[in-house]
Amino acid sequence: MPAPAICREDEVVFLVHNFYASVRQDALLGPVFDAHVDDWDEHLAKLVDFWSSALRGSARYRGSPMVAHAALPGLNPGLFHRWLELFRQTTARLDNAPMRARAEELASRIAESLWYGYQMHRDPDTLPASLHGVAPQRSASV
Repeated sequence: MPAPAICREDEVVFLVHNFYASVRQDALLGPVFDAHVDDWDEHLAKLVDFWSSALRGSARYRGSPMVAHAALPGLNPGLFHRWLELFRQTTARLDNAPMRARAEELASRIAESLWYGYQMHRDPDTLPASLHGVAPQRSASV
């Protein structure tokens, strides 16, 4: 469980609100999010809860991000790469280096996990590809 000392709650709010402001303005991601988010205030509050739970251990988040993302039509690796690019642009503006490093690590894991799960949901009989272009290896049966 992450230590609350890694960052303050206002730093989490700054990260989430600034990141999703850039997402909403992005030519690639903006339309995807706008098509699926009806209430941005509610969505941002949920995302603050998610990142507060991930970075501070607040345990406030209640939800199933995999289920929500798996239901979206037409996702592709480029969208996840762009999401990560914008995320890193936002974290680069953070003064808190431990928070920045942890948030970037988590974002990379989250993107990879959501992409993996998305593929498994769409085509459960095919081994999913990594965002890095390398399919995860399955251990051989002995």
